[in-house]
Amino acid sequence: MMKYHPLPAFLSACAVSACLFGGHAQAASWKAFSAEGGQAPAPLVLPDLAGRDVDLSAFKGEVVLVNFWATWCEPCREEMPSLQRLQQKLGGRGLRVLAVNVGEGVPRIKQFLERTPVSLTMLRDADSDVMKAWRVRMLPASFLVDRHGMLRYQIVGEADYDDPAQQAPVLELLK
Repeated sequence: MMKYHPLPAFLSACAVSACLFGGHAQAASWKAFSAEGGQAPAPLVLPDLAGRDVDLSAFKGEVVLVNFWATWCEPCREEMPSLQRLQQKLGGRGLRVLAVNVGEGVPRIKQFLERTPVSLTMLRDADSDVMKAWRVRMLPASFLVDRHGMLRYQIVGEADYDDPAQQAPVLELLK
């Protein structure tokens, strides 16, 4: 039995937004950052599920898909298997997926992973500070960071990463 976990007000708003606007109503699509060559991301240094810090800047030279998600977010749960398949398909070409869980503890995340086994790099944004710094207003939200560490694309709402249209920006950055 899942224990009731009240959400902070801004996360509740995100949940409502995701239910109303994300995923099922219309397909989400990548939007390029307006600055030529992208823009520098806010710092991202977060613990993984074992408590080891992971720093986004350590992945320069790779294309990184940063996905903000939560276990209570249905569109987030729905897209997780396709994120896993994307990592499996393109990981050997230089893609890394960082799944940033927002506001939840390790036991809840592990419970989700037992039901939906994925081997992505799972990070915890326990206080939602990184989510705020990246200006995430709705979950799920994903960002593509190029090999030089610049933000190039973002997508808000549920995405099907098996779809060639969703893979196109990733493949472009992997060239």
